[in-house]
Amino acid sequence: MSLASFLKSKLVPAELSEQIDRVRKPIGSLGYDPWGYNNEAIKYGFSLTRLIYEKYFRVQTSGIDKIPAEGPVLIIANHSGQLPIDGILIGYALASRKDNPRIPRAMIERFFPTVPYLGNLLNEVGAVLGDPVNCAKMLANGEAIIVFPEGVRGSGKLYQDRYQLKRFGNGFMHLAMKYKAPVVPVGVVGCEETIPAIANIKPLARALGIPYAPVALPAVLPAKVHLNIGDPMYFDDLEIPEEKVTDRVEQVKAEISKLIDKGLSERKRLF
Repeated sequence: MSLASFLKSKLVPAELSEQIDRVRKPIGSLGYDPWGYNNEAIKYGFSLTRLIYEKYFRVQTSGIDKIPAEGPVLIIANHSGQLPIDGILIGYALASRKDNPRIPRAMIERFFPTVPYLGNLLNEVGAVLGDPVNCAKMLANGEAIIVFPEGVRGSGKLYQDRYQLKRFGNGFMHLAMKYKAPVVPVGVVGCEETIPAIANIKPLARALGIPYAPVALPAVLPAKVHLNIGDPMYFDDLEIPEEKVTDRVEQVKAEISKLIDKGLSERKRLF
């Protein structure tokens, strides 16, 4: 037995490996898809994520079966915490569901691919640079895509602003309309408390070329996370003025706000 096979047998449960193999992906002869996704890499990633999901954050997920089993879909969620923990947990919830599991792709900030090794690793486990062209091509390919329309405005928010939704960009709505992709709203509660930031040192962030430089504890706290998934929302592809597109974005934002309120009402304690 090779070292790789031995490590895989110890680190990746057989049932998880089989489940990922059942999820069909357009993988080439070298084991990668056009955006760098790799089935073997994600098996290790999901083995680790399962422990984080079940034991550390003790995630409570509601409505995961509402995400369509096939075809293009945009999973739209509020962004929270200084790290993309929310996207990882949503992705695991969908990939591990009992019926019709899917391995979604996540749109990430331009900063992450610039970090040595991290960019390639994120690509291998399904993350893709958050570019409209990438998103459009993946929707045309029938992918489920996780998008955080708040962007860095959401991930870099301070603890005092927790669960206050920032401005949503309109890009995801244009893509949903063009590719007739249902929009599934998700409310994430708990990630705001994983790495609470009390300040953002903007001059330092600019000097380092990073989105934000938070003043926060150098640790990820084990806050209990609630994921509430709403009903799919469908939008026609008729040509409409930009302000009407914004109105549709606000509809999605309002649904996410309701789902956040639901998670906050369900939460009995932070940890």
